[in-house]
Amino acid sequence: MAFSNFFGIKSKMSTEQHRPVAITRELTSVVIKHDGKPFEISRTKDNDAVIPPMYAKTSRPCPPFCIQPMVIEPGVVNIGELEFIDYLVQKSEGDESLAIIDSRTADWALASTIPGTTNVPWISLSREVGVTATKLISVLEQKFDVKITDKERIEEYFDADKVDQILDFSNAKTLILFCNGTWCEQSAIQIRSLLHFGYPVEKIIYYRDGMQGWVGLGFPTVP
Repeated sequence: MAFSNFFGIKSKMSTEQHRPVAITRELTSVVIKHDGKPFEISRTKDNDAVIPPMYAKTSRPCPPFCIQPMVIEPGVVNIGELEFIDYLVQKSEGDESLAIIDSRTADWALASTIPGTTNVPWISLSREVGVTATKLISVLEQKFDVKITDKERIEEYFDADKVDQILDFSNAKTLILFCNGTWCEQSAIQIRSLLHFGYPVEKIIYYRDGMQGWVGLGFPTVP
C-alpha cells in the first residue's frame, strides 16, 4: 500500500492522471475545417501521453538536421502554437489571404501533418534541386496568388535568375510556413527561396517549432 494511501490520503499521482488538458486557461479547443469537414483542435486528454517516436529523437545528424535560428531572416516573424492556431481558425473561417504551408517533402507530409494545412514541398521552389521555370511559376501563381506580368519570357528571366522582375505580389497570400521542428531546414530553405524571388518579407511567417513542437504539446495530426 502506498504511504499516502495508508493515511487515507489520495496520492498526488492518482489525482493528476486524469486532470483536464486545455490549450490555455480560457480556451479548451477550437474547431476548424479540414478537407471541408469540421475538425476539433484540442490537446490529448491522456495525462500519460508521450511524444510520438517519429519526433522523439534528440540527436539527428547535422547536416542536414541542423538547428535553425529564431530569426530565420530579418523581417520574418516567428510564431508559436497559439498564434499558429489563430491562423488556422482565420483560414478556416474564410480568410483566403492566408496559406498555411507544410514545407516538407511529400513523404513526411503523407505520414502526418497538421489539420487545415497545405503541403507545398520546399523542393518545388528551389533552383538548387533543379526546379524548372514552369514548376516554379505554377506554384507561385496557383498556390500563392502571385501574378506573372510577362508569361512569354518566363524561361528567359528564369535562366538569368531575374524571375522577381516579372512577378506581381500585390495580391499574394500571407504564408505561414512550418516543417519538422527546430532541427529541420526545409521551411527555412523555402523562406529564403521565396525572399530570393522577391516575396514580400511582411507576408512570410515562420512557425519554427513545427511538427515536433505541435505533437509535443499533445495537438492532433492527420495523415
